[in-house]
Amino acid sequence: MPEKILIVDDEYSARAPLQMLLRREGFEVTNASDGRSALAECAAFRPDLILLDIVMPGMDGFEVCQLIKATPEGRLTPIVLITGLSTTEDRIKGINVGADDFLSKPIDFNELLARTRSLLRLKQITDELENAESVLFSLAHSIEARDPYTRGHCERLSEMSTRLGEELRALRRAGIVHDIGKVVVPDAILLKPGPLTEEETMVMRKHPVVGERICEPLRTFRPVLPIIRHHHERHDGSGYPDGLRGTEIPLTAGILQTADVYDALTTDRPYRAAIAPELALKLMEEEAARGWWNRDLLDAFRKMISSHNGHARVAGRAIAKVGK
Repeated sequence: MPEKILIVDDEYSARAPLQMLLRREGFEVTNASDGRSALAECAAFRPDLILLDIVMPGMDGFEVCQLIKATPEGRLTPIVLITGLSTTEDRIKGINVGADDFLSKPIDFNELLARTRSLLRLKQITDELENAESVLFSLAHSIEARDPYTRGHCERLSEMSTRLGEELRALRRAGIVHDIGKVVVPDAILLKPGPLTEEETMVMRKHPVVGERICEPLRTFRPVLPIIRHHHERHDGSGYPDGLRGTEIPLTAGILQTADVYDALTTDRPYRAAIAPELALKLMEEEAARGWWNRDLLDAFRKMISSHNGHARVAGRAIAKVGK
């Protein structure tokens, strides 16, 4: 499929030549004569690149750029501002509203073509990364769907971990994909209502390492890898896969682990029924006293659970203290 380019300029004499030349290069091109029609074309045409004139009547290019970049669909779409303005202030304003590049009038077509192809290559790479993330999330959800007892677990865990860790991007992703390694665990083990045998336990304990291996090729998932690998470690060294102790366990892994344990206790599982939140927190306190969990994180988590307003701020401050 040819890449799609939207040209926005109030002067037909400026739009028409660009459109003709870009179509000759194999691009799919459409145009808009003002800001409002440009926003409509963005929604309908879904361009891969926008060439946007700054000086237009009504809504100028700065405002149009800012509005496009504020939408989920347009935030990653490259926008080249085309202008006869040359002051540093204008370029700074363009950068502040999200512009990716600038071209000065009169336009040199060879320069335009070079910049266009460069930005489209970056857009393609970004799209591939987003698609890879979408596939991983879909796989994680499909694994969760195999076990009716954990339905909604990933989303709940992602939400709680994100609140506790002040909306850390790595925690949000890890909350979804932390158990993706269970793709190698047979249903007979995953859904077994009774205790696991020693051999079955060994199979189950492989999933953090397998999950890390699945996500490792994605550069944007590098901060997520320690969370995936270490969310079953314990502070006394009795966890897996590496038997880490205390501060050897990454803080982000400890945050997700705290939410993970709480969610597991308060939802039905094949091997036991859910328990009340108060009992879950009491049991986690006992396990923390036994040396399993990070007590400071557990205290922060309890405050978040018990607080009706401002829970994220309370937890965030507590976690900040732990991290120091």
